[in-house]
Amino acid sequence: MELKDTYRHKGMRKQLVDSLREKNITDEKVLAAMEALPRHFFLENAFEEIAYEDKAFPIGCEQTISQPYTVAFQTQLLEVKKGDKILEIGTGSGYQATVLAALGGFVYTLERQEELFHKTKNLLQMLGVQQVKCVLRDGFNGLIEYAPYDKILVTAGAISIPESLKAQLKIGGSLVIPIGAGTQEMYRITRKSEDIFQSDVFGSFRFVPFVAGIHRKN
Repeated sequence: MELKDTYRHKGMRKQLVDSLREKNITDEKVLAAMEALPRHFFLENAFEEIAYEDKAFPIGCEQTISQPYTVAFQTQLLEVKKGDKILEIGTGSGYQATVLAALGGFVYTLERQEELFHKTKNLLQMLGVQQVKCVLRDGFNGLIEYAPYDKILVTAGAISIPESLKAQLKIGGSLVIPIGAGTQEMYRITRKSEDIFQSDVFGSFRFVPFVAGIHRKN
């Protein structure tokens, strides 16, 4: 499969990034990463003409690629630094993980849908994305074998903050996670010491539910 990124696609990306700037996304590194990364590569061809609208779209397995504003907002909250070791819960299309990698992070990303895991892993290999390691895993327990992490990002709506994820944060690290049923509030949890965590809340969003277990292909 040949993937093409035309001047037209680049123009649509610039318009999208300009609209994100107007919606108070202020981190220029995040905006530059999103302007450089072809979002349409992470969607089916049928969505190519609308890939740069600020909307979520289905990617199969009852999952979605997040709205660009949501990707930008969560990424901005993470404050990614070059060399950060990042755990992402919910690989989905791989778009968010690739944005984090573009900012200099090394990303361990977990996906519970086996079909989606293989599809996205193959796509990232084809795109030559080397700073993302895809793992088929239930995200509730994190990925203890590579812990601790500088940053943890959850891209599904959780009912509460999993203690296992907090335990896998480095001191000084932060966890960004949407919490709530139906509509979620975006939390950033910062680990101040071994047993002290600071919570900050940043607005309302809607995510697919954070679900336990691995869903195998039939």
